[in-house]
Amino acid sequence: MSYEIKPRQKANAKKLGVEIKPSTNKKKKLDVFQNGKKISSIGGAGYGDYATFIKEKGKEFADKRRRLYKIRHEKTRKKIGSNSYYADKILWD
Repeated sequence: MSYEIKPRQKANAKKLGVEIKPSTNKKKKLDVFQNGKKISSIGGAGYGDYATFIKEKGKEFADKRRRLYKIRHEKTRKKIGSNSYYADKILWD
């Protein structure tokens, strides 16, 4: 079953100037495209993300998980163009 892209994630991708589609890699949630070219696969298929947590467990829980995600990925999430950067900006903002 492919990942259901949330409106929040589409909006985040648009802000970055990229397009997202369900990933062709069964271990990932999304593929990120720029100018029609795949540039990244993001989000572990077995893990939650901010929009999913809000829907399933509420905003308070989602905010806590987002804070922990950002701490855990602090070293890589700010490197523009990295998989971690796109995951942070699309799945966790």
